[in-house]
Amino acid sequence: MTRKMIWKDLVRNRAVSLITILFISVAAMLLSLAAILTVNLFGAVDRLMADAKTPHFMQMHTGKVDMAGLEDFADNNRNVADFQVIPFLNVENTELILGGNRLTDSVQDNGFCTQSSRFDFLLDMENQPVKPQPGEVYVPVCYLRDGTVNVGDPAVLCGRTFRVAGFIRDSQMNSTLASSKRFLINEADYARLAPFGNVEYLIEFRLHDLSKLSAFETAYSAAGLPANGPALTWPLFQMISAISDGIMIAILVLIGLLVVSVSLLCVRFTLLAKIEDDFREIGVMKAIGMRIWDIRGIYLAIYAVMAAIGSGFGFMLSLLFKDALLERIRLNLGGSGSPARELLLGGLGAGIVCLLILLYVNGCLRRFRCISAVQAIRFGAQDDSSHSSRIVRLSESRVVSCNFILGLKDVLARKRLYGTMVAVIILASFIMVVPQNLYHTISGDDFVTYIGVGNCDLRMDIQQTGQIGEKTQEIGRYMENDPEIADYALFVSKIFPVKLDRGETENLKVELGDHSVFPLQYAEGRLPVKETEIALSAIYADELEKRVGERITLLTSTGEKQLTVCGIYSDITNGGKTAKAVFTDTGTEPVWSLVCADLAEKDRLPDKIAEYAAHFSYAKVSSIDEYMAQTFGGTLRSVQAASRIAGIVSAVIVLLVTLLFVKLLAAKDRYSIAVLRAVGFTGSDIQRQYAWRAFLILAVGIFLGTILAGTVGEKLSAAAVSSLGAATFRFTINPLSTYLFSPLILVCSGLLATVWGTAHAGDVKLCQSIKE
Repeated sequence: MTRKMIWKDLVRNRAVSLITILFISVAAMLLSLAAILTVNLFGAVDRLMADAKTPHFMQMHTGKVDMAGLEDFADNNRNVADFQVIPFLNVENTELILGGNRLTDSVQDNGFCTQSSRFDFLLDMENQPVKPQPGEVYVPVCYLRDGTVNVGDPAVLCGRTFRVAGFIRDSQMNSTLASSKRFLINEADYARLAPFGNVEYLIEFRLHDLSKLSAFETAYSAAGLPANGPALTWPLFQMISAISDGIMIAILVLIGLLVVSVSLLCVRFTLLAKIEDDFREIGVMKAIGMRIWDIRGIYLAIYAVMAAIGSGFGFMLSLLFKDALLERIRLNLGGSGSPARELLLGGLGAGIVCLLILLYVNGCLRRFRCISAVQAIRFGAQDDSSHSSRIVRLSESRVVSCNFILGLKDVLARKRLYGTMVAVIILASFIMVVPQNLYHTISGDDFVTYIGVGNCDLRMDIQQTGQIGEKTQEIGRYMENDPEIADYALFVSKIFPVKLDRGETENLKVELGDHSVFPLQYAEGRLPVKETEIALSAIYADELEKRVGERITLLTSTGEKQLTVCGIYSDITNGGKTAKAVFTDTGTEPVWSLVCADLAEKDRLPDKIAEYAAHFSYAKVSSIDEYMAQTFGGTLRSVQAASRIAGIVSAVIVLLVTLLFVKLLAAKDRYSIAVLRAVGFTGSDIQRQYAWRAFLILAVGIFLGTILAGTVGEKLSAAAVSSLGAATFRFTINPLSTYLFSPLILVCSGLLATVWGTAHAGDVKLCQSIKE
């Protein structure tokens, strides 16, 4: 019996049932996809790091290595499980040609190494350690991803020809956010290429207890061991491996949750409309003695069937689309090795949507307790005294059409009914605008200032070479006499021990120079202008528990130096633990340096890059745009893809929900339509009235949704981006996209659905409709 009632109801309201099932399917698909992508991403990262035996702590060092001191430290530290020092041969990018493509424009620090015998393995595409033969080179997978080279292509490295035998996954340096890339070659080939580059040492440790990593870092720093370079740790390796795809998944989760909210609102609207249509039948069932739970069970069963069908279909769709979305993750990181967990969590995501629908429907059905059987049988409708009964004189309207006035009056008279639709439009607008604003922010010119890099035209990096300070000054003198350089600044990074509050010390990378020329965005305070001031990166300020106005102590070659924290800024470079100051120091050797410049004529930038690259072969020269594209290209593409998906989802939501809304509304308003037709309104007039209602709802919803996207959406995005170390974050808004194109797309979708849904709204039988 119940089965027949469910089937008849679904068939009788085919359009409504189909749209409701479709929304549930989309919501289930998105949450299921998010669960599948999440388990694959983090499973792949964990598996890659396990297969590679990634070091828990790595200190990069340029210069002589005190092997005896390192071995003594490793032997006496009980937390050290294993220890090794790997030489990494840095070479000029001009010496690397892959498949006919010279890497001159690469902002990465490319170099050669041999396969480790203990841990930190470089893996092939099957996640197995690679042993190259003489004459073979294994290339970082990022150069396969961007189409630079393929297997079997020739590679000219420092004048010697090699064959690209395959690609490697590097658990430390896979991501473009990592500034270095390792090419794997045979030991004999490494010895032949050694004279062409500068050796940097990777001092690596594996620990027994990873929870004591911070204490180990402090102990290493206090021991005075080699530290002429950045120190990187296991959590940082995990973060930079997952961050690009992680942002896309986070946006997908946000879209999925919002679509679930839209689905609940749609279910609420259809359920209330259905209850109103069946009001007399509900009264009869109560009058003949049926229990409220039995009546609720009938409606709950109908929506249980729709929720089950929608969730199941959504889960199957997620399995259909997952391979396309997992392609990038599998290329970069490999498989997760857990297909069963993938299916389990994907099904769980779809199941949660089904459960939420049922719980929400059950909550809405509680209103059955308030229905009076006598009133339902006598009037066939619930008493609603909230409707406005004020008479509107259409003859008094001179400025606007009577169709607009009738549409506006209906919206104002039934605020609760239209409020549900407004909430849907707000969510749809939010879904569309937030990912767009995030993409425009990350791709904007100013985003570079959020990540510890000044906004300039020309950028020159000097590292892995001798006499860094003298070479930096040489570039400065050249720029001083170059009339095409409008402004420039020299920044030299040095490592100083910083005294901690508990009496221990650790190393801090401090960038010295005039930071007012190319200023950053500061989360708190301002840039340093006095020699007694220092600005800290957000990650390091949190680690030291220092705020603006507090003091820290640096140990320089001339003794202790007391500095006041004047600002806190965002930085994701060099592990995110950096500082900026303006004091002068001549006793400490620089680790690397950076030269930034602005040009008087921007169109001369390509020529200037070529000129400076040729004149200063030891410097890595690039435009800031190219630097950002190569560093954040993967993240940017992920956010762009997510923003496009969000735009399509939003437009479809508005189209389907508006269609559902006007169809139910037209069915509900049969009597009102019949009266309007009886007094002379045409079918086109009826359609215009619904179009005005839809336009008013869309206008209010889009306006409120855009405001929420710029406030709440900005805070949500800031929380996501802060995981990179970007503490201060403000949306960069594209006015055309945010305030014109997006609202226009949503309005057109809504009006198209209204025209479609009300095409036959005026085709009513007057006598029968008025009698009902």
